[in-house]
Amino acid sequence: MIADDWRLVAGNSMKIGIVANEPSGDWLGAAVLRALRAQVPDARLVGVAGPHMQAAGCESLIPMEQLSVMGLTEVLRHLHELLRIRRKLTRTLLAWRPDVFIGVDAPDFNLGLERRLRKAGIRTVHLVSPTIWAWRAGRVKTIRRSADLLLSIFPFEEAFLRGHGVPARYIGHPLADEISPQADPTPARTRLGIPPEGQVLALLPGSRVSELRLLAGPFLQTAHWCLERHPGLRFAIPLVTPTLRELFTSILRREAPELSVILVDGQGQDVIAAADCVLTASGTATLEALLINRPMVVGYRMSPMTYHLLSGLNLVKVPYAAMANLLVGRELAPEFIQDRCRADLLGPAVLNFLKDGDRVSEIQSAYREIHGRLRRNAAHQAAAAVLALGRVDI
Repeated sequence: MIADDWRLVAGNSMKIGIVANEPSGDWLGAAVLRALRAQVPDARLVGVAGPHMQAAGCESLIPMEQLSVMGLTEVLRHLHELLRIRRKLTRTLLAWRPDVFIGVDAPDFNLGLERRLRKAGIRTVHLVSPTIWAWRAGRVKTIRRSADLLLSIFPFEEAFLRGHGVPARYIGHPLADEISPQADPTPARTRLGIPPEGQVLALLPGSRVSELRLLAGPFLQTAHWCLERHPGLRFAIPLVTPTLRELFTSILRREAPELSVILVDGQGQDVIAAADCVLTASGTATLEALLINRPMVVGYRMSPMTYHLLSGLNLVKVPYAAMANLLVGRELAPEFIQDRCRADLLGPAVLNFLKDGDRVSEIQSAYREIHGRLRRNAAHQAAAAVLALGRVDI
């Protein structure tokens, strides 16, 4: 529930409002906030933040998890509470009047908030372009009404957005600046306490409860399938919150109680770096695997109603689900979506990577090229754009 008192005390320092609603947005927002603080140390940062943004100095008005809802049908179940939170955030920020407001991803939530703030004369920035190039292209009208500036993190987005009248700036991706390709898994294994010898499969079934419920089962079944055919293979999974760890443990007991799995609290990038192959949900994890330079297999499921709405109405306009494949322009990471997300299909794709070193080398070469295109000191560029919009001398 929302706290009763959200009254924010005014001050003389620069005021920045910011809202993120999931772990990937929390990480992106934190990178920008650290760059902002480096240039304006006394800036006050207030909004909705996860642990990374809070560590960067952001005051969170509510736990970020209250906004972490995905999928059409899932959002509908929580719509009343989400709208109530957004109304209260709007009232609070209008009263506080930040110099700039930053909406981090979450377009269905943040663009509506941005539009109300912008209408009241507050400058607004949207960080991460909604995937209007992939589906729901009509949202471009909402973006134009909502954001004074859109900060794009992928190279193909800027021209598309500007062509539709959106003031956009390509800044590169903060992850590309912070992550280096890691050829040797040994340092990461040492940090995680995993023996250096043998092969490791990383399991990344998502960072949301709804994803974990749908994907942990088939991912664990795939691990069991692979182990039967590839003895000695080890498995590691990062779990970003105690809630996810508890849920995964219960699914493990149900689906594969005999399977030995290394559970890691957070440290998702270390788990990827420690692995020889990654079995992952589509999402930010596919980009992390690309940047760390690991071959991956992508599996994804959504609720049946959400999937049938998307596929039946032909709403998706891109050929791949994984950002890694979209960036490369071909399916280097095999994708198994919905009914195809099952062990007898995922397992052979995983074993192919574990046994075909030449194919892995080809993929890693392509991933290094994409990494170079994304590395542009994104957090500094974003901070400079935000401060310029807020008319702050730096």
